Amino acid sequence: EAVCGAAVRAAQAVDYEGAGTIEFIADGSEGLRADRIWFMEMNTRLQVEHPVTEEITGVDLVEWQLRVASGEPLPKRQDELSINGWAMEARLYAEDATKGFLPSIGRVSEFHFPQDNARIDTGVEPGAEISTFYDPMIAKVIVHRETRDEAIAGLRDTLAQGIVGPLISNSGFLWRLLGQDAFGAGVVDTGLIERNLEVLATRPEPSAEGLGRAALRLAGTPGDAPWSRQSGLRLNAAPRRAVLLADQFGRQFAAVLGDEPAVDQSPALRETTINEGGEQFVLRFARTDGGGAGAASDGAILSPMPGKVISVDVTAGQAVTKGQKLLVLEAMKMEHALTAPFDGTVAELNAVAGAQVQVEALLVKIAKAG
Repeated sequence: EAVCGAAVRAAQAVDYEGAGTIEFIADGSEGLRADRIWFMEMNTRLQVEHPVTEEITGVDLVEWQLRVASGEPLPKRQDELSINGWAMEARLYAEDATKGFLPSIGRVSEFHFPQDNARIDTGVEPGAEISTFYDPMIAKVIVHRETRDEAIAGLRDTLAQGIVGPLISNSGFLWRLLGQDAFGAGVVDTGLIERNLEVLATRPEPSAEGLGRAALRLAGTPGDAPWSRQSGLRLNAAPRRAVLLADQFGRQFAAVLGDEPAVDQSPALRETTINEGGEQFVLRFARTDGGGAGAASDGAILSPMPGKVISVDVTAGQAVTKGQKLLVLEAMKMEHALTAPFDGTVAELNAVAGAQVQVEALLVKIAKAG
């Protein structure tokens, strides 16, 4: 009552008419009290989280916003509204939690989430491009359940069934965050993610079962001509049931083909995506010629996305230490500091302040000390 009353008085004080959100900061260390709540800001618009309110109240806030802007009165009064159940929303972003939540740009070739028990608000569809010019949010995933525990479980289930690729997203990070005991108990603070970053932002490996499923999809199933399939046919010998798969991060895994399905008549695929615990792996047969892309481990600092070099903090020939800032890149409304992967010397410097760079452009090359 104290919060709602303060919000109404704030809107009245500026003669505001329209949809809006007023935010407060509360100190709950001694229990929630009216004298421990402070005004923070007012936004004269709907918030990204407005679907949560819509789900628990059953009203369409966007429609109301348009009606009020057209001069119509609100369709309902405060005493006509009620709150039913629990709703929870997750922002699905094209970002890599293992790299400091750097945005992941590119084309979305696959995008589908179950919508029978969830609400998916998005403007993204297969073929869409996530560029450097806008916020990298792909979708809002919202569930509405009777209890908070059921809402958490429902949101995790939805994240564990969705597919978005081949972009890297924060889906797995969200799934793991929702599974934290502290989150489930509602005992959270702003340090929760940082304290648990090693668990939350470490990229897992696909399971043996998942790799086996992916291998079957890639190999093809009954219905293909046996000599055109990739499931290990060999003349005068038993089929080879072990194959080598690679994911979108360049990691390689041994996979064992299980018993092939008797009914499915799927053709062989060039690549396939599996979802395990919200983490999505784009898998294909690994190359066996030793090819592979280099990484920061060899001292090559590549641009993680197209952007503008804001500042360069080192010079050619300069000695640097592991973690030292080399330059700052601006992209997608954010500034990203690129750092030295190990102690060494700046052997090559191609970055110039103010210059536009493309994704994977070589910006700095660090020669390892010793």
